[in-house]
Amino acid sequence: MKFFDFLPYLIVCAGVTYLVRMLPMVLMRGKIKNRFILSFLHYIPYSVLTVMTVPAIFYSTSSPISAAAGFGAALVLAFMDKGLLKVAAISCGAALLAELIMNYVI
Repeated sequence: MKFFDFLPYLIVCAGVTYLVRMLPMVLMRGKIKNRFILSFLHYIPYSVLTVMTVPAIFYSTSSPISAAAGFGAALVLAFMDKGLLKVAAISCGAALLAELIMNYVI
């Protein structure tokens, strides 16, 4: 793609990114006092991270079954308050084990 063909796309992306970051600061000058809006804004980072992560989990392996095994192991360990490294290692191991079992059984 030539630079001059790419330039309008770059300008539009830069403008949209700037507007998304600038408009809330301009429109909401005062401190937000509404408890409902504050609680809504508090949970946005968690929901965005979940929306980005969960689909990636299920497309990261060759089978949705092995991905579900790893995801299930991660959920159980996370609810048991295990550390991040332990959760990641065991869930990867569970997905690998499920892949190996599925390749030998099927």
